[in-house]
Amino acid sequence: MYIVESYSVAVILTVITMLCWGSWANTQKLAAKTWRFELFYWDYVLGILLFSLILGFSLGSTGSIGMGFVENLKQAQWSSVSSALAGGVIFNLANILIVAAIAIAGMSVAFPVGIGIALVLGVIINYFAAPQGNALQLFGGVSLVTIAIILDALAYRKKAAQNQKVPTNGIVLSVVGGVLMALFYRFVASSMATNLANPEAGMLTPYTAVFIFAIGILISNFLFNTILMKKPFEGTPVTYSQYFKGSFKEHLTGILGGMIWCIGMSLSIIAAGKAGFAISYGLGQGATLIAALWGVFIWKEFKNAPKGVNTLLTMMFLLFVGGLGLIILAGS
Repeated sequence: MYIVESYSVAVILTVITMLCWGSWANTQKLAAKTWRFELFYWDYVLGILLFSLILGFSLGSTGSIGMGFVENLKQAQWSSVSSALAGGVIFNLANILIVAAIAIAGMSVAFPVGIGIALVLGVIINYFAAPQGNALQLFGGVSLVTIAIILDALAYRKKAAQNQKVPTNGIVLSVVGGVLMALFYRFVASSMATNLANPEAGMLTPYTAVFIFAIGILISNFLFNTILMKKPFEGTPVTYSQYFKGSFKEHLTGILGGMIWCIGMSLSIIAAGKAGFAISYGLGQGATLIAALWGVFIWKEFKNAPKGVNTLLTMMFLLFVGGLGLIILAGS
C-alpha cells in the first residue's frame, strides 16, 4: 500500500483535504435547484462509500510495503472495526445537525459556531491523544484560523443586515453538531495501526479504516436520513419513490459530492501517519475558508456588499494564510 514518507508530501495532501472539504458543497448547491437535500444526501453517502472502495483496491492494494486492503480487512479485530464504524455514525449525525442548523439559524451563525468548535476541540483532542508537532505553533495557527472564521461570520451578517433574533434551537444544533464533528476523527484514528509499514495485529490501515468509516455512515443514514425525510427541517416530507425518480444527472451530482469529500478524508488519514492527526485534522477543517473563497469569487455572494465587508474578508483571508502557515510549521 502507499505510505507517505515525507512531511512535505503530507502537507500537500492535507491542503488537498482542505480544498475537497471546502468544495464538495458546491455539488449540493448545483443540485438544490431541482433536488432536495435529503435526496441528494443519499447519493452523497454512496459517493463516499464508492471512493473508499476505489482507493482501497488501488493505493491500498499496491506496493510491497505494509498490508494490502483485503488482507488487512480479513485480520481486523472487532475493537478496531467498531471504532471506525462509530466514527462514521458520529460524523453522519454531526453533518446532518450542522446542515439543520444552517437551515434554522443561517450560514453566518451555524458555520462559525459548528465548524469553529469542531476545529478547536478536534485539534485539542487529537493532539493530546497522539502528541506530534510544536504545540505553540499548532494552537497559534488554530487560533488565527478561528478568528478568520469569526470574521467570515461577521461579513455574512453585515451583508445580510438583519436584526432578527437568532433562533436558540439553531445555536444548540450548531454546538452539538460541532462537538460531534470534533469527535469523529479520533474514533477513526484510534482504529488505525501506529506502524503502517508493519501494522499491529488486528489494527487497520488508513484505507481499511476509511472504508469501514464509510459503512458506518451508510448504515446510520438509514436511521438519520429516513427521519430527516419524514420530518424535514424545511419544506414538505420526501419519499424514497421520489429518490428513485431522480435523473441520472441529479444522482451523479450527489455521488460526485461524496467522492470529493471522501478524497479529502482519505488523504487526511493517509497524511496523518507522517504529519500527526492533530495537524492533519486542523488543516482539513480550514475548509470553511475555502468555502468562503467559493462564495466570494465564484458564487458572488458578496456582490454589492455594504461598506466594511471587503475589509473583513481581506482580514479573514490574511489570518487564514497566517494560521495555515503556523500549522504547517508546527510539524516541520
